[in-house]
Amino acid sequence: MVLGLTLPGERGPRDGEPAAERAGNSSGTADAASAAKASGTPVPGGSAPPSASATPTGPIPAAAPGAVAVKANELGQVPVLMYHRIVAKPEMSLDRSTKELYDELTRLAKGGYSPITAGEFASGRFNVPAGKHPVVLTFDDSTPGHFTLDAAGRPQADTAVAIIQRVAQENPGFRPTATFFLNKELFGLEGSPVTAALKWLTQNGFELGNHTMTHPNLAGMSEKKVREEIGGMEDRIYHLTGAHTATLAYPFGSVPRKEKWARSDGARYAFQGIFLAGWRPSPSPFAEEFDRWNIDRVRSEGKIKENDCTKYCSTAWLEYLDKNPDERYTSDGDPNTVTFPRTAEDRLDGTYRARARAY
Repeated sequence: MVLGLTLPGERGPRDGEPAAERAGNSSGTADAASAAKASGTPVPGGSAPPSASATPTGPIPAAAPGAVAVKANELGQVPVLMYHRIVAKPEMSLDRSTKELYDELTRLAKGGYSPITAGEFASGRFNVPAGKHPVVLTFDDSTPGHFTLDAAGRPQADTAVAIIQRVAQENPGFRPTATFFLNKELFGLEGSPVTAALKWLTQNGFELGNHTMTHPNLAGMSEKKVREEIGGMEDRIYHLTGAHTATLAYPFGSVPRKEKWARSDGARYAFQGIFLAGWRPSPSPFAEEFDRWNIDRVRSEGKIKENDCTKYCSTAWLEYLDKNPDERYTSDGDPNTVTFPRTAEDRLDGTYRARARAY
């Protein structure tokens, strides 16, 4: 099946629902937690984003000298890169070659980027060294080129995981992690190798996410079908790993008629963030404009004409952020503070004001 993505366009209001609380439990997550506690089932989605507290008043404290020295801007944009098949020789739209993946990851490492997981990003809980820039590596569809183990129990050469590890070994400080958004065909494996593969990933710093059972367009489906697709995949992942996923990626970037159908379903699933298939970097999770239920991603691709990649795919965006470093997220090195230039203060989500530092 040739997999597509949503092209640039305006996103209007959905469902008539109020905006999600960006840094607190949604009602769906709270309901899921209560149900899970009653049933003895682990809460889906892991820990929730930080709970909201009273917003402090008065001037924002001064940033630490070290944060100022690296020109920290934790309200800047974050590239969330979206990969599909990784193959020796691309054959379809969205394919990336093993060399293209290696080259792009090496560029990220040399450019001061530090990978974090989708779950860490959506929750706003991550720790990136001072002066470095977070990047989220996401792989959709759990295809064989993403991961498999060789006879010795190591990642097969030229799979995405092996390439990530190679780049990390060649570039100390580049964290070897990524999030794999799974469909029911798990890396082309069946039986015990599936369990072994997922166990290896979770034990070695990689993250699993939900991408539905059969990769349908959720936009035209009923509530029952949407929940069957998402819940069926979550059941499968939980059965194989004993753990729930924290994030969902919409197939094709297509949003259901009611977003709440995808966000949670009792104790079956309750996500901390949902990712689109997109065309621009994401706002910082500490910025007012950040919406954890509609997180932007960038297709990994060169500056080709298809889908306006000359402007909107990874090569173009990474070049743009290199040329406009003031628009890029740069870490202050302290996970307990949110540092930014005072000129950006109006962009801060008030939930994080107690952690804010400015210069």
